[in-house]
Amino acid sequence: MVRSKRQQIILDIIDKHEVGTQGELVELLRKQGFDATQATVSRDIKELGLVKVSGTERKYKYVKADGGAHKISAKFGNIFKECVLSVRSAANIIVIKTVIGGANSACAFIDHLNLPQVIGTLAGDDTIFTVIADGEDVKETVKLLESYLV
Repeated sequence: MVRSKRQQIILDIIDKHEVGTQGELVELLRKQGFDATQATVSRDIKELGLVKVSGTERKYKYVKADGGAHKISAKFGNIFKECVLSVRSAANIIVIKTVIGGANSACAFIDHLNLPQVIGTLAGDDTIFTVIADGEDVKETVKLLESYLV
């Protein structure tokens, strides 16, 4: 019970703050009333599937990779961020434009997210087509993919 509550607080913290180290996370948890050690936070980070990506305020920050189902390395996420130029949708298809030669790497990132709403992906040289099972999930999926670009 305490662990799940602490982990929910961790998710709330990384959603509101750019947290770059486990020590910072320990301090922010203490301010929320949780007395956790660095080792406990380290285990929580692993269980939650958090990864470090480039931040805007700091060099790196923790983010939730994909609902915790698969762990995606920060390097893989940074490749996606550096390759993708735009994410747009039409009906139940999301079209992702990348730098020339970047589509395969960006597409592999999407495939590794293992999103249940994605039926399949197809990469060319600088374009990815992502087919979404239900058109109602397209906007949410676009937002999710765009979240990896910030």
